[in-house]
Amino acid sequence: MPKRTRAGALLTLAATGLTLGAALATPANAAARAPGFLAAADLPPHPSSPWTAGKVTAGVPEAVEQDRCLSKALGGSGSDTWYREFGTDLDTSARQVTVRLSTTAAAKGRFSRLDKDIKSCAARTEKADPGTEATLEDYGTLPVEEGAHVYGLHTVTSWGASDIRLLSVGRDGRTVTVVGWAQLGDFGDAPVKAFEKTAVTAVNKLH
Repeated sequence: MPKRTRAGALLTLAATGLTLGAALATPANAAARAPGFLAAADLPPHPSSPWTAGKVTAGVPEAVEQDRCLSKALGGSGSDTWYREFGTDLDTSARQVTVRLSTTAAAKGRFSRLDKDIKSCAARTEKADPGTEATLEDYGTLPVEEGAHVYGLHTVTSWGASDIRLLSVGRDGRTVTVVGWAQLGDFGDAPVKAFEKTAVTAVNKLH
């Protein structure tokens, strides 16, 4: 059974929790050195709209720098970070952000920091915005490479907006990747099993 934590807030990124953002300035050839990324077909199938995938882009999107769950560990510029945006014609979106560290020890630390920040971001957002209530679901770890962890976050605002978000953080050697999926709705609308497969695929593609 997943662990459940009640809190009062969760960052909402656009209508679905994942706003498209501009990358920070990075070397033009940096994307060519990126690890493997998810393809549109690797995401949980949408019942009525196909996924489309943007280009793998060097840097950190602006939306991540404003994300309380991820900004402290993924914010900032550097040619060792890349991202890819995904979208549908409706209200579902996704993003993968990958960072390659200089050492395995540094990657272990980054993984732990991201895991900690995701666990605590609902409570931190509650402090910043008491008008929003959030629930964190811990779906546990996945046996892939050096590990992956999956979470769910449901947000309800004081004006009635309800958003569901799935997040995974995984590591292979000195590379760490975060995958986020989001849409309007609640936990009953979240394709957890399919997202777990996506999380495993994301880590496997880092080779």
